[in-house]
Amino acid sequence: MLTVKMINIIAMILALTVSVVGHEIMHGLVAYKLGDPTAKMAGRLSINPIRHIDPIGTILVPAILYITNAGFLFGWAKPVPVNMQIVLQNAGELGAIAVSLAGVTYNFILAIISAFALSFIGEPHSTFALFFFLFFAQSVLINIVLGVFNLWPIPPLDGANAVMYLARLLRLDAVVRLYAYLFPYGMVILILILMTPLSAVLFAPVYYLLVFLSSWTGIDFIHLLNTIERMTQ
Repeated sequence: MLTVKMINIIAMILALTVSVVGHEIMHGLVAYKLGDPTAKMAGRLSINPIRHIDPIGTILVPAILYITNAGFLFGWAKPVPVNMQIVLQNAGELGAIAVSLAGVTYNFILAIISAFALSFIGEPHSTFALFFFLFFAQSVLINIVLGVFNLWPIPPLDGANAVMYLARLLRLDAVVRLYAYLFPYGMVILILILMTPLSAVLFAPVYYLLVFLSSWTGIDFIHLLNTIERMTQ
């Protein structure tokens, strides 16, 4: 018989997969709608998760976070190829911003849908219902974490791309040059931030978004997620 812990692990894996794969597909889909066929030609608009798995971001990082009891999971899929020059030619900087923010938009929408789905499910009374309850609960947290994380204005994250194209649109050349300089070092900067207390400050919006969803749905997500964590230890 499946234990609550085992069901929760399965629910987390599926919620994370739906979140990161959908995030990448949306980048490619919006680019395709704006005239860039790169992702489609590479077969990366497929919902087949195998096409999008990144060994580190989809498997290793989430596994380490789970094993170390980090309290949440996040990761990433293999980046979808996008030719921004085509997007810029067809839709300008606004189009490039739309492509950059497509993934986080998907994550926040999925978090909202999952939150309301939980409010309809109510208290689970069967293994089947428990799986969906845990899946939607994990989906709320994972998608909010992914959305907030990817909005950080640090290369190579989506937030950095959006800020850079916005700066181009507003003719803020100094900001564009700054990002052009930072991009080669972005991953190092990002890792250093994740290793310092500054990451807690940058992840603070996760708490406030959970509180906001709680006020919308009547579900205390902070209490719920803490309860799930205690039940599955």
